[in-house]
Parts: sequence; C-alpha cells; structure tokens
Amino acid sequence: MIRLRLYTTLGCHLCEEQESLLALLLRGEYRLEKVEISENEALMERYGVRIPVLADEAGEELDRGFEPPLLAAWLAERGWLDEAAWQSLRRQMGGEAGPREVKGTVMRGGRRYLG
Repeated sequence: MIRLRLYTTLGCHLCEEQESLLALLLRGEYRLEKVEISENEALMERYGVRIPVLADEAGEELDRGFEPPLLAAWLAERGWLDEAAWQSLRRQMGGEAGPREVKGTVMRGGRRYLG
C-alpha cells in the first residue's frame, strides 16, 4: 500500500483539488494522512505559503500538486501513475492545456468557475 502525507489546512480549495486529482491519477491502493499545519507553528512556518504539499514515505515532497502535469510526473517517477486516467484527463483538458485552462471554466480571483 502506498502511504502519502498531505500538508493542508481547513478550507484549502487547492488541497481539495489535489485530493481529487490524486484519487483519479494514483494507481493502486493508498493511504493519505492529512496533516493540519495550523495546529503547529513549525509546520506553519515551513508549509504556510506552499500548501498543498504532498510527501511520499521517503519524505520527497511535491509542491503545486493540484496542477495535473506536476502530479502526474511525480506519480510516474514512482511508478504510481494510472496512465489511462492521465490520458483521459489530458483529453478533457484539451491536450497540453495547463490546470488553469480546463475547458468550460474561467478563472476569477484565483477561483475556477464554470464558463
């Protein structure tokens, strides 16, 4: 079983995006430990402006994992990427579209809305 840690905080919409993408793109069973950074001053100092941050058991971290290409590459390096799910998502995004260019949505004030 794959064990991962997600540094997060309450109300983090990017963290929710990361979790959804992880559930979609990760091949195999996994356990996700969510670490609430607001309850620990050292974690706030380290991760406060970086969340969500995903870490594997070896401590290797991924910043900006809510961006599908970054998460897919990180998972692929570890042999954990569901390639079929990734290809399907890429088609939905319009090929090489970035995470902020998902068809049918517009960005306003850092939030995604249906267009």
